[in-house]
Amino acid sequence: MTDPTPPIFGKNFLKDRSAVQRRHAPTYLLIMLLSFAFSVTATRIFLNLTRFPQLGSGQLHIAHVLWGGLILFVASVIPLILVNQWALQISSLLAGIGVGLFIDEVGKFITRTNDYFFPSAAPIIYAFFLLTVLIFVQVKHQRKQSPRAKMYAILEDFAEVLDRDLSQFEYIRLNAQLNDIIDNSDEDQLVTLAHSLQDYLEKQKSRVVPHDPILLEKIQLTWDRFESRWLTRNKMRAILVVGLFLWAGWALSSQTVMYLATHNTQQLTALIQQFTTNRLIRNSSGMNWFEAQILLEGSMGIIALISVLFFLFKQEKIAVWIGILDLIATLVAVNLITFYFDQFSTIAFAIFEFVLLVLLLLYRRRFLSPQPVKHHQNRKRD
Repeated sequence: MTDPTPPIFGKNFLKDRSAVQRRHAPTYLLIMLLSFAFSVTATRIFLNLTRFPQLGSGQLHIAHVLWGGLILFVASVIPLILVNQWALQISSLLAGIGVGLFIDEVGKFITRTNDYFFPSAAPIIYAFFLLTVLIFVQVKHQRKQSPRAKMYAILEDFAEVLDRDLSQFEYIRLNAQLNDIIDNSDEDQLVTLAHSLQDYLEKQKSRVVPHDPILLEKIQLTWDRFESRWLTRNKMRAILVVGLFLWAGWALSSQTVMYLATHNTQQLTALIQQFTTNRLIRNSSGMNWFEAQILLEGSMGIIALISVLFFLFKQEKIAVWIGILDLIATLVAVNLITFYFDQFSTIAFAIFEFVLLVLLLLYRRRFLSPQPVKHHQNRKRD
């Protein structure tokens, strides 16, 4: 007697619940990163300018960690209720603001005295931000997708069809993605679903609307126009040379001054007294960390200067690699110590180093890396 149960519900049917990355996950993470950085920076600037006002009276004090928790709660509830793509954009924005307000008060929760100005708070916040950047880099890195993952991405983009906001560009892209599944998938049911979606998409062709890019797309388009028009190879090289030279000059000059100060008895005594008053140094090992910061920053300045010399001698590949490694080491390792001693006053320098790193990566991608894809596209056009 045959089993009436269809094969799909039989013993050999295995559920596939492996994780699938959202198609627009890098965009959501980028929004969260930017709002996170803005939230922490704006909070510190506001509190310093207003001399740390207190919301409440008497024993009542509403700390901004509570506002951060409330905003994080709203950010988590929105995607649980709404399925629209714009809901995820709002959620990522609120998540960045909320986590910034929350973690800004980490000093209060790692000390018995609820010390908001605890010196280790700034490095902890900075390390948490770097961890989030690492997650963003990993998510942004494109990997080969399975047909199942591609179908998830298609279904996510089909929200544009249901919202009647499908542009010509999105229509062409969805068709291409469906054709890719039809041509390359060995799962009959997935191919059938792709055919059905393609038929439905064809019926919506008359409802195609002009493309209305979101804010990030507009910024990207503006940047692309600016990049192609103004950031030529010679101009970018000049910007990088000047930027690396300024970074090297600041690192070497400031660290030289500090080094000389540590070898002058009177200045050293005043420096130690200042560090002790601000609770930056509690024992002899604290001074060793300060000397390590001086040595490391000075070393990074010398390496940046070497990168400048290679640029001047037309050895661009070596110059870019040295500059990239130098700035990554500075941002990831050296700045953790710097944030401890200089606290949030070093944010401006960290932003400068990050922008310089982005420009180096952009220069390498545009002018030093082979681009076979573009040549292939040109041949297709011909």
